[in-house]
Amino acid sequence: MTPRPLAVACSGGRDSMALLHATWRAAQALADATGQPHPIHAFHVHHGLSRHADDWLSHCAEHCAQWQAQGADLQFHARHLDLVPKTGDSIEALARSGRYRALADMARTTGCDTVLLAHHREDQAETFLLQALRGAGAAGLASMPASIWRDGICWRRPWLRHPRAAIDAYVGQHGLGHIEDDSNADPRHARNRLRLQLWPALTQAFPQAPQVLGDAARHAQDAAECLQALAEIDLGAVAVEDGLDAAAAVALGGARLRNLLHLWLQRTVGESPRASWLDRLSQELPTCLDARWPMARGGELRLWRGVLRWASVAPVAGLAVPVALPDLRAERYVALPAYGGVLHIEPVTQGGVAPDCLVALTARPRSGGEQFQRAAGTPPRSLKKQYQLAGVPAEARGGPLLFCGDRLVFVPGLGLDARVLAPAGEPQLALHWRERDTEDSAGPGTG
Repeated sequence: MTPRPLAVACSGGRDSMALLHATWRAAQALADATGQPHPIHAFHVHHGLSRHADDWLSHCAEHCAQWQAQGADLQFHARHLDLVPKTGDSIEALARSGRYRALADMARTTGCDTVLLAHHREDQAETFLLQALRGAGAAGLASMPASIWRDGICWRRPWLRHPRAAIDAYVGQHGLGHIEDDSNADPRHARNRLRLQLWPALTQAFPQAPQVLGDAARHAQDAAECLQALAEIDLGAVAVEDGLDAAAAVALGGARLRNLLHLWLQRTVGESPRASWLDRLSQELPTCLDARWPMARGGELRLWRGVLRWASVAPVAGLAVPVALPDLRAERYVALPAYGGVLHIEPVTQGGVAPDCLVALTARPRSGGEQFQRAAGTPPRSLKKQYQLAGVPAEARGGPLLFCGDRLVFVPGLGLDARVLAPAGEPQLALHWRERDTEDSAGPGTG
């Protein structure tokens, strides 16, 4: 069987140049022994963030050409990134995500399903410390895996348990040229501050620190795998057709509930929730009958009738802007595009509002603190409480609130406030709110 091509990520630095050199030499020895070529591909990513980036690319290309002349079955490839950092962006995170995308693209283009990365034991120890300082859980403390498959590509770190000193010795033994990234001296980057300021003192006080921190990362990897397996079991027990059985999930207890929610949201939403957000959700979920929790990616979690669901929420243009309504006394339908629906007005014999109250209404978004009275003789309560008492699902609470001056008149899902109801026997009108995608939401005058 013909050996599959193998790729090495090559920045031009000491570690990656040593790994590339060692890889093609091992492949060449294997080819000599078997008589079958074992092609190696060097992948270089030009980030465009340093004035020396062109020199680094040339350095890598020239060394690959020299090794080709020595008989290496080695091909060089490069990708340029067009990174445009925005205000507040982490340059480190932006460069890292762009680099891995570029490496994956080159791997697919060249038919490589394995990419070697040159991280070593000190890199792993630094990553563990950085994750710990960020308050990471087991998954974060697991740091860098020695091998992991993502999107059909195996990312391998063969030197993860090897010390930096061993790489230095290899570079010296073979006289390998390499570059020094000037950004490694920039203290604005967290890893550089750790490496330049903390690491020398730490290793002087605790010479075994790189090894024991690497061991701790492996322990965290074991713990993360166990937590993943437990979450899989719990998810199978509490999952329903379109969400989670909230009572069954809560019964697991706080730690298992957070572990379950982390896995479920990763799969459902495609993002890992913050620990503080999971803490809040696990605390509030046992106390709620009906609630909603906004999240990123344009959606929210909704608890309704005992089921926790994820729902995407399309942004509504102009929602934060009050809308002055026309005189509603002569209208049957009034479209409010900013709120995604239509207001219906109809004559009734009871339970309506006097027509004169509908002359100058304003539609406003819910802002918090509004009080609504459901019926005469009952106390006004918050909208959240009234929604819960009335059994109004979260998805039916998105329409506008109607005010006459500062007096609340109408709330979608709840109806007219009892304090504005007209006396029996007097002319009165009822209001109804319908989302545009309901079958009875269109009518004359809807635009």
